Amino acid sequence: MSVLTDLIYGGSNAVAGLTEGAVKDAIAKYGEDRKVAFPDTAYFLPTIYAATGVKVSKLGDLTACVGVQKSLITNEEDLGAALNAGLATAVGAEIIEALKYVESDAPYEGESGIGFVPDPIIRSLGVPLVTGDIPGVAVVLGEAEDPAAVAAVVKDYQSKGIMTFLVGNVIEQCAEAGVKMGLELRVIPLGHEVTSVIHVVTVAIRAALIFGNVTPGDLPGLLAYTKERVPAFVNTFGALNEVVVSAGAGAIALGFPVVVDVDLGENQVPGALESVTDHTATVKKSLDLRGIKIKVKELPIPVAFANAFEGEIIRKGDMQVEFSSHKMPTCEIVQTREESQVEDHKITIVGADLNDLEPGQTYALATLVEVSGAKMQSDFESVIERKIHAWYNYMEGVMHTGQRNQIRIRVGKEAFEKGLRLSHFAEVLYAMIMDEFDIVVDKCQITIITDKDQVQEMLDKVAMPAYSQRDERLESLTDESVDVFYTCTLCQSFAPSHCCVVTPERLGLCGAVSWLDAKATKELTPTGPCQPISKEGCEDEAKGVYPDVNRMVEEATHGALSKVTLYSIMEDPMTSCGCFECICGIEPFSNGVIIANREYAGMTPLGMTFGELASMTGGGVQTPGFMGHGRHFIASKKFMSAEGGFERIVWMPKELKEDVAERLNKSAKEKYGIDNFCDMIADETIATDEEALMTFLNEKGHPVLGLDPIM
Repeated sequence: MSVLTDLIYGGSNAVAGLTEGAVKDAIAKYGEDRKVAFPDTAYFLPTIYAATGVKVSKLGDLTACVGVQKSLITNEEDLGAALNAGLATAVGAEIIEALKYVESDAPYEGESGIGFVPDPIIRSLGVPLVTGDIPGVAVVLGEAEDPAAVAAVVKDYQSKGIMTFLVGNVIEQCAEAGVKMGLELRVIPLGHEVTSVIHVVTVAIRAALIFGNVTPGDLPGLLAYTKERVPAFVNTFGALNEVVVSAGAGAIALGFPVVVDVDLGENQVPGALESVTDHTATVKKSLDLRGIKIKVKELPIPVAFANAFEGEIIRKGDMQVEFSSHKMPTCEIVQTREESQVEDHKITIVGADLNDLEPGQTYALATLVEVSGAKMQSDFESVIERKIHAWYNYMEGVMHTGQRNQIRIRVGKEAFEKGLRLSHFAEVLYAMIMDEFDIVVDKCQITIITDKDQVQEMLDKVAMPAYSQRDERLESLTDESVDVFYTCTLCQSFAPSHCCVVTPERLGLCGAVSWLDAKATKELTPTGPCQPISKEGCEDEAKGVYPDVNRMVEEATHGALSKVTLYSIMEDPMTSCGCFECICGIEPFSNGVIIANREYAGMTPLGMTFGELASMTGGGVQTPGFMGHGRHFIASKKFMSAEGGFERIVWMPKELKEDVAERLNKSAKEKYGIDNFCDMIADETIATDEEALMTFLNEKGHPVLGLDPIM
């Protein structure tokens, strides 16, 4: 192993020398007290913080970190010691990259890479990672001798939903080959220098801190988490130098196998460092080494189909046609029929297809899905219907927003030129429904209508009555009106000590799992993540204390948790995994609570950002006074009802307040008789500190001022 270890140590020593010099130069230029930080993170310099517990905040803190870095490089002829030297390279890379943010607030602006990945993005990836929509994370770095080969590998990962980070000249090579890139497309260029690879390393490390409740400074716990729970791997293209090899050693130490496209001969480490010189075998070998199994969906459509395209944006200048409720009638509706009324796989297009529509114009569209099945229930119709949004978006070159009768669909010129037609939209729906809902759906037929008059008729006579009926059913669904609640343990692949309890009035904190979704999941996967919880023997209705909730949560978390209240923020609040949409925390001066959503990057009146609030709350830990939750829960009459309910809300970011205003105002009027309650709630344009907040609340006569102390 001498050749390999020599390369690792050579790279580690080189990076250590560069790091030490860069830190000395920065201190000489700016002084020891100059702030050093990555943007929008509560985890300081994440690699250093997670591995050592040191909270780096100023340049002077880095001198000791360089000492730690150098101490990891022992130059011993041992692979384990060499891998530690690889971790030293990761520490050095983090310091070098952090110094770029000392020089500039946006050092990657104008570059082809994005640099540091903020905390909110990692939290937003939690749901697709745990559901398998993102089955793995690839790091592709270097410069390929054959640009077409690396582009083919990256496109293959994209088609499989793998999130792929690019480092080095492979960025330009992929761009020139037509690979679509961006965070929304799950192919993310980080930067050209090899040190920028640390920005994907910190994604994995922060996953351990955010979701796994790994204690900063617990290096063995950190390495165990990244190895067992973060499905990442590395591909290198082109000649290897010492620094790349040393960075690869750091990846291996974290549990991420490395596949290189040069022949390492006897220097390979089976399962950790392997050579694959045939690029057509790179993807399979990488997935096999990480144990990632992907169910390939072969669909009869002329464009790629993958969840990686879900965030694709089609600008007006790039669209072939548009279907939009802003100008035309539209609807998407799923209806349950008798078996005799459904002809399986029947596809009908009523009106003009894409090739008969004038380019650049807006048209009407109705999508009618009719299903039958012995186990099909009307409650499942809306669950299937909501999936239409995702499935249409999975088609490369198609953008879908909205739901029900408020939708917009854009078809790109490139997809149209490849032959995409409305029959392919129907084929996608049929294939996905029969794949994901085959336990309840026996037969399925699809009708797509573009004739404006017939779309209007479908909207008036079928869709709107069905929507109204469902809304009435949903409004009647209260926690009191159902016999069971459900667990949701989807997130346990990342947060092993967390379990959501999903009720009609409290959906999953990620915002993606409603009570109906959980009910459908139980039907579709009887032994899956959503299991029924009996409501018998309620011990405290105000707090939401149920014996079976405690029993099921204790069982689901393997004893990590033994008591949960459903409606209290102070007493045994429900835990969070880390991918919550919002976080609520007590604001002591007003006797109320503030709510921040993960998209909000500013300061709250608590003196903490969303990330700082969230760092106290995720990972399956109960933190009285704080709780994660979904947006929809804010207007629920069960929201924090043990402490007085949403009447305690005193501050929210403006975007969040506007989003929930209609529902929250309605609930406040019904429950408390308050008109326009949201006008009494401050936002960042009014106050970001307690003094300004209290002034505003007094001016508005906010009801929180008359409530009993919350603590």
